[in-house]
Amino acid sequence: MKRVRAKGIDPSFASVVHAFAKDRQVTYGGKGFGSSALKVKGRIFAMMSSKGSFVVKLPKERVDELVRLGKGRYFDTGRGRLMKEWVALDGPTGSWVELAREAHRFACGETQDGAARRPTMSRAKGSSWIRR
Repeated sequence: MKRVRAKGIDPSFASVVHAFAKDRQVTYGGKGFGSSALKVKGRIFAMMSSKGSFVVKLPKERVDELVRLGKGRYFDTGRGRLMKEWVALDGPTGSWVELAREAHRFACGETQDGAARRPTMSRAKGSSWIRR
């Protein structure tokens, strides 16, 4: 990962950024949405929201589990739409690095057991179905 200035990183997110510092496929930052995010292959997998919550992208079943256990909540982009594959966490940062590693594996196309994930179909606004 390219070097980032420590003063530009939310202190509670610094340990997560540091955990991926040696991974050349991971980048940090950018402009607009994702300006405080870790990305792999251009896909955001962990970030700090504008409201100061730690947010990761995980399989829907895993997000449902974390919400059910009271460890997080479905991420809302601010437009009133809950994201099914994104979980937001507040409070203690102890599990953030492990959750970010889990999200990294998911973003790279692996399932929780390490197998390759099947590509999903999605529809971009105003376009036909595309393979991700």
